[in-house]
Amino acid sequence: MTSANHFPIAQEAGSLLTRLGVSLDRSGTWDLAVRTPITGEIIAQLSKTSAEATAEAIAGAHRAFLEWRTVPAPRRGELLRLLGEELRSELDALGRLVTIETGKVLSEGRGEVQEMIDICTFAAGLSRQLAGLTLPSERPSHRMMETWHPLGVVGIISAFNFPVAVWSWNAALALACGDAVVWKPSEKTPLTALAVQSLFHRAAAKLGDVPKGLATLLIGDATTGQQLVDCPIVSMVSATGSTAMGRMVAPRLAARFARSILELGGNNAAILCPTANLDLALRAIAFSAMGTAGQRCTTLRRLIVHESIYDTFVETLKKAYSSVVVGDPRDVGTLVGPLIDKRAFEIMQQALDEARRSGAQVTGGERLMEDESPLAFYVRPALVELSHQTDVVRRETFAPILYVMRYRDFNDAIAMHNEVSQGLSSAIFTMNLLEAEQFISATGSDCGIANINLGTSGAEIGGAFGGEKETGGGRESGSDAWKQYMRRATNTINYGSDLPLAQGVSFDIG
Repeated sequence: MTSANHFPIAQEAGSLLTRLGVSLDRSGTWDLAVRTPITGEIIAQLSKTSAEATAEAIAGAHRAFLEWRTVPAPRRGELLRLLGEELRSELDALGRLVTIETGKVLSEGRGEVQEMIDICTFAAGLSRQLAGLTLPSERPSHRMMETWHPLGVVGIISAFNFPVAVWSWNAALALACGDAVVWKPSEKTPLTALAVQSLFHRAAAKLGDVPKGLATLLIGDATTGQQLVDCPIVSMVSATGSTAMGRMVAPRLAARFARSILELGGNNAAILCPTANLDLALRAIAFSAMGTAGQRCTTLRRLIVHESIYDTFVETLKKAYSSVVVGDPRDVGTLVGPLIDKRAFEIMQQALDEARRSGAQVTGGERLMEDESPLAFYVRPALVELSHQTDVVRRETFAPILYVMRYRDFNDAIAMHNEVSQGLSSAIFTMNLLEAEQFISATGSDCGIANINLGTSGAEIGGAFGGEKETGGGRESGSDAWKQYMRRATNTINYGSDLPLAQGVSFDIG
C-alpha cells in the first residue's frame, strides 16, 4: 500500500536508518526478515546474534560495568543528558521509524521518543540524588547508615509495542546507577533498536571515556533471550511481554537468585459511574481502548457501566467506534493503524468468535483494506456487550476489543473489576468523592495504576510504572524505581573505644 503522499515504505525506512546512523550489512547470511505491519512487506533483512557473540557481548558488558561503577554518578548522568539531546535532535526521524516498524500513528511514534527524552532528563537529575539514609543506632558512639551501589549487568527484553521507550525506562536508570545494559529487543522491531544504539554511540562519543560495551544490543529471538536470562553474570533482567513469557523467565532467574522486573499482561478495566462527565469519559475511553490498535499493556479492555447510563453511553460509544479513521498510520488523519501481524489478527478473531458463542453482541472487529493491502491486517475496533464476565473476558487479548458490561451496585463493580488475574492499570469516571476515594483505597482497585477521571493509558515517566498479580509486580521509570538497579548495604561505624553489642548482648573475653 503506497499512497501518493508516501515514498515506497522500504525506501523510506532505509532513508530514516541512514539518517539515524544505521548501515545495514547487505552481505553475509540473513536469518531475520523485518516486516512493516503497514503493508506487510519486508523492509530489511538482518542477521541474528550468534550464541558465541551473545556470550562475548555479555562478558564485554561486565567488563564495562567494572569500570563504569567507578565513574562519579553525576558524570554518568551527563551521558544521559547527552543521549536526551541526540534523541531530541532526531525526534521526528526516530518517531517516524517507530511508526513504520510498529504501525503506530505518527503522534504515538513521536510521543514514544518524547518519553525517552523525558526519562533521560529524569535520570540525569537522578544521578545527583542516589541518596541513602542515616539511621539512629542503639549503641553509643556508633553511626548506622544505608548506602547504594551499582548492581552489575542489567538485561533488558522489550516487546514490539513499545520498541524504544521500554529500553529507555530501564537503561536510563541503570546507566545512571552505574550498571551496564544488554538489550534484546523484539525480533519484530529490531530496526528502531539499531537506531537507538546508534544515537547512544553518538552521545557516548561526545562524553568520551565511556567503556566499550556499556550498552550492547542483541538481535535474536526467544533463544537469545533465554541465553541472556540464564547467564550467571547478568545480575538482573527486566522483561516486558506476555504473562506466558513471564512464567518462563521468572523461574529461570529465581533458580540462580537473580533479580527480575516483570512487566507482563494487563486486562485493564474502567468503571463508569452515573455522575461521570460523559464527554470526558468518552474521549478517554476511546483513546484507551483503540489507541495503538489495542496493542498496549495499558489498553482498556473492560468497561463496567452503571445501568442508568448504559444504553445512552454505549450508543454514543458505538458511533465513535464506527467513525474512527483506520488506515495507514503515516496519514495525519489516521487514529488507528494495523495490528502487528497475521497472528494478532487470528487471535482477535478467535476471541470474538468465543464471545459470540457465549451470547455476546459484537459490533465491529471486521478486517479492513484487505484488497488494497493483503499482507497487512487492519481491523475495525470491536465493542462486545455481555451480561457478565466470561472466560474470554478474563483473558487478555492483545487487540482492540472492548468488553462492555452493566453494574447496579458500586461494590459489585469493584468486585467485577478485580475479578481477573492481571493487575496493571485501572480507571474510574465519577464526580462522587466517596466512590473516587474508595476506588484508590485498599478496598478498591487492586492494580498498580489507579486513575480517576482519565483513561488507563498514557502513564507519565515521573511515577513508577507496573502492576500486581500476573502483571508481574515490577516497577520501571520514575519515583524510587532506581533502587531496583542498585544493591543496598547497611553500614555501622564505631567511633568510640568501647564495643557495646546490640540488644544488650554481653560477650566479655577479658
